Amino acid sequence: MSIVKNAPRTSTTIVVRSDANARITHSRDPYYNLMRRLFQEEATAMRGQKFLIMVEERQRNGDPIKANEWEQLLEELDIGRASFYAMRNKLLGAGMISNKGGEYRLSGQFSKDMLDMARWWWTAVLNENPENL
Repeated sequence: MSIVKNAPRTSTTIVVRSDANARITHSRDPYYNLMRRLFQEEATAMRGQKFLIMVEERQRNGDPIKANEWEQLLEELDIGRASFYAMRNKLLGAGMISNKGGEYRLSGQFSKDMLDMARWWWTAVLNENPENL
C-alpha cells in the first residue's frame, strides 16, 4: 500500500490557454486563476491558494511552515489528510513549493520551467531571436 504523503512528486499537469483574454495577468485574482489551472475543483484551488499564501507569509516572517505541522494545516484549510497531501504534491510537482529540511518554502522552479519551455518554443520551433521574447 502506498502512503499519500510519500507519493511521487515528479510532475503536475497545468492547463495552458492560448486566448489572450485568459491570461493570468489580466485576471482580477491572478493567484486564484493560476490555481484553477492546476486544480480541477474550485474548492481545491481556493485551498491551494490559501496554503501558498500561508507558506509565503510564514517564509517572509522567518518562520517557515514545518512539515510536522500538518495536523494544524488540515484544521486551518478544513481539509482531510489525503486531500492535503494530494494538493501539496501537486504544488511540489509543479515546482511552486519545496520541502527542504522539513520546511515548506516557495520555489522558483515553476518559473524556471515555464521560461525554459517558452524559450525553447520561441527559438527552436519558431526560429525567433531569443532577445525578442
